[in-house]
Amino acid sequence: MLIVFEGIDGSGKTTLSNRVAQELRQAGLRVRHVREGGTLASPVSEGLRRFTRDPANLALTPTAELLLYAAREAQLLEEVTRPALAEFEVVITDRFFYTAEVLARWGRGLSEQVVRPVLDACARGLVPDRVFLMDVDPALARARRRISKILTPKTGSPSRKGLAGAGLQVRLRSGYRALAAESPERWRLLENSGVPLETLVRQVTQEILQAQAGAALSVQTARPAPPPARSVGEARASFLRQIDLWREEEPTLAAYFLSGMEGGDMAERRKALAPRCPELAAYSLASLADAASWELRRQLADGAPSHVLGSLRNAAADTPEAWELRERLIAQAPKAVAESLELLDSEQAWRMRERLYFAASESVIASLTGIDSERAWTERWRWLTDAGGEEALGLEPVARTACRSIRGLDSEQAWAWRQRAWAIAPDAVLRSVAGLTSPRAWELREQHVARAPRAVLSTLDGLDEPRAWALRESFGAQCEEVLDSMWGLEGAAAWGLRTALADSWPSATVRSLGPLLQTPRGRALAERLLASHPRDFALLRQAARGAPDTSRGALHATA
Repeated sequence: MLIVFEGIDGSGKTTLSNRVAQELRQAGLRVRHVREGGTLASPVSEGLRRFTRDPANLALTPTAELLLYAAREAQLLEEVTRPALAEFEVVITDRFFYTAEVLARWGRGLSEQVVRPVLDACARGLVPDRVFLMDVDPALARARRRISKILTPKTGSPSRKGLAGAGLQVRLRSGYRALAAESPERWRLLENSGVPLETLVRQVTQEILQAQAGAALSVQTARPAPPPARSVGEARASFLRQIDLWREEEPTLAAYFLSGMEGGDMAERRKALAPRCPELAAYSLASLADAASWELRRQLADGAPSHVLGSLRNAAADTPEAWELRERLIAQAPKAVAESLELLDSEQAWRMRERLYFAASESVIASLTGIDSERAWTERWRWLTDAGGEEALGLEPVARTACRSIRGLDSEQAWAWRQRAWAIAPDAVLRSVAGLTSPRAWELREQHVARAPRAVLSTLDGLDEPRAWALRESFGAQCEEVLDSMWGLEGAAAWGLRTALADSWPSATVRSLGPLLQTPRGRALAERLLASHPRDFALLRQAARGAPDTSRGALHATA
């Protein structure tokens, strides 16, 4: 019996498939999971997976990508899966040829006539007995992936697929749902929201056991949704109710979604979550500079130093309280202290960089983002010389640090470094032109925007000029990041894009308002979207920012 788990990145399919494999073994079945622990059982397939993820392969075309994905699955099928089907009662795989089909058709726009013959030839008639589709709001999936990275930071390159932006995951979700609708007798849709993991494990395990016996079992759905919010005030109350549910069921998610949320009602919940998930509670303090936030940072500093230091951004970056924390944690977390100095060009910041250089030189250099002074370049050259000279820019870790350091710089020296780093870290080079308006910067954006829209659009943050608007408008409704790049911008172009993209990206539209959410026009837009998209949690969160603090009596009301 061949069981397949599918879904977008962060949907929970890997976790669920591994747990189900364990339960089936305990039930007495012989089970082979060909991607147990998240690693493909075929070294060849795992190598192809790494190749397609590598952002250095930015130029990979949709057709070439399809063939590589098909080759990965075909190798796994012939080397591991088919032999296992002859030996084991149940064979489980996390992804099948459906992944390649959805990515090619819905993600990259290739036609069914091109894609299906390739994948059918690779499958050679093998069809899974069951396909469990983990269906989840892409915003929740993205949050869970981010939480994993916060709690267990990973070294190395970001995923090439991630350069396409949030819109890709939305399109992939639609593709999976379309395939499930074509074959309802084989596919089972599991909602990974509002249903505890243990419940899903039991349901899926029972369905597989009963399928072997020739019976069928309907999978339960999530709990009924609460009444929709109609105003920003109701949005804040609904957001807090969901946070309170997650405090019990999935506290890491609750803490994550409190990130940057202001008000005593948010602070109360953040403080309550701190003992259970201190790292994420500290992370959620990002940019907050109120008294309650500083007090919580001091409480969490020894247990979650890197996350506390990572929250020292924007209004919280250059304050007496921030410098006190840096001094307290400099021996314990030198790298995080250095990273917290990003954009700071004061004498105090330079003295601390000098103290940290030998313990955390890469982080010191990365903190020079946007600083184009002679002093900054002297420090950069000192570091590059220690790393082996300009030739070292051909090494990925060095190239990425260099690109982060020169982000926003338009000097000849910065461009010379970009040229050397391009072959090994093109995505980092693209991000390094953030805010630049020179002809070279525009040429680089326009050459590569089709392959890496997320990276390119991130460089437009705050740019309010015709060429930036033309590039934003060229995407239509494909990329959420178009809206992220126009935070707080006013004018006809900004409002026109918000109106055009509002129903495609409601939460990003409200997020793009920034302080404009407090204006009558901004509030009206948010409340129209709440009425049109009543089940969109990400929208609820953004709209909640426009409502007043509800902390008086909040704990009594939610008890």
